[in-house]
Amino acid sequence: MAYAANTRKQSTFMEKCVSNGKYCTLLLESKSEVDPGLKTQMLEENTTTMMDSNPPLFDQYEFLLQSTAHLQPFNNGNLPTNSVMEECQLPLIDLKGLKSSNEKERVACRREIFEASEEWGFFQVINHGIHTELLNRMNKEQIKLFGVPFEKKITSGILDNSYRWGTPTATHPNQFSWSEAFHIPLTKVSEAACYGDFIYLREVMEEVASAMSKVARKLAGVLVESMGQRKELLEDICDESTCFLRLNHYPICPFSGEVSGLVPHTDSDFLTILHQDSGGGLLVMKGSQWLAVKPNPQALVVNIGDLLQAWSNDTYKSAKHRVVANLTRERYSIAYFLCPSYHSQIGSCRQPSPYRLFTFAEYRKQVRDDVEKTGYKIGLSNFRL
Repeated sequence: MAYAANTRKQSTFMEKCVSNGKYCTLLLESKSEVDPGLKTQMLEENTTTMMDSNPPLFDQYEFLLQSTAHLQPFNNGNLPTNSVMEECQLPLIDLKGLKSSNEKERVACRREIFEASEEWGFFQVINHGIHTELLNRMNKEQIKLFGVPFEKKITSGILDNSYRWGTPTATHPNQFSWSEAFHIPLTKVSEAACYGDFIYLREVMEEVASAMSKVARKLAGVLVESMGQRKELLEDICDESTCFLRLNHYPICPFSGEVSGLVPHTDSDFLTILHQDSGGGLLVMKGSQWLAVKPNPQALVVNIGDLLQAWSNDTYKSAKHRVVANLTRERYSIAYFLCPSYHSQIGSCRQPSPYRLFTFAEYRKQVRDDVEKTGYKIGLSNFRL
């Protein structure tokens, strides 16, 4: 925005006001008045943005602010406005090592995967086999898809009626995600009826789903073998009806210091493969510190899910992560989630196990129930012995 440079170095605070029933955010100097012309420009730009909001995230967030104004401050792991995050480079693993004719290089690559999964629960991979050109095409189609009017996204049945926005279960502003997404089971990706007018999206999504599935299964197979299990076991239990793609869009957010693009969470799957655009925004918790993941245009981000942590007896870590909202630019990402069939039992690689036996269906139901009752996911703690 034009006024950003004028206020960047000034001490500021956030003042909320209501205009035409919509919250506006004004950057004001803490010790003196902003130039009246600049103040008017800021008000007009924010008001116009909010009135044109697609989806209407402002309405939902405003309702949460008003309905919780009498409550004490609540923190679910979101960062305070003035937090400073350290930018980090996740472990970067070259997957061509897995195909090397040199046994030492193959062993070294597998060791890097094991160590990153144990220490971080997150890592990045290059030479993963997915062409940059395909990911760029996917990004262009995502921009077109999310650009359609809100009413069409919620009523036209695009992508098997998988559209989601905001956080319907949120009871407090800190539980609210400033984002929208399409959450598509792999079994629906190839169905022409799901795409409506988006005929080119189908072709790209089929390619991306197939490519990301191969990467996810390859990496999960390496980790499963490290636990003394045969990697073919994944083929036996992972079901396309429960594996899915998620297309994410994080619109510009004038409350970026107060609300997340995606609230802190862990993933309820075996393994997740993520491609994020150059805007980044992903934060990973290591120890008790949030670290900002530096975007790498050549890399995919990989993270361990809850089910693999349970299966490995906590050897591999399902790390908490979140996405920050952004004041000046919108962002896009796509994620692939490797999941078992609903009836599959999640056991342990060896006994004794810190967790009781449970099925994927049972785990998902418990997560949904916890979110509805408390506003946040509890996860594996519910299944510890």
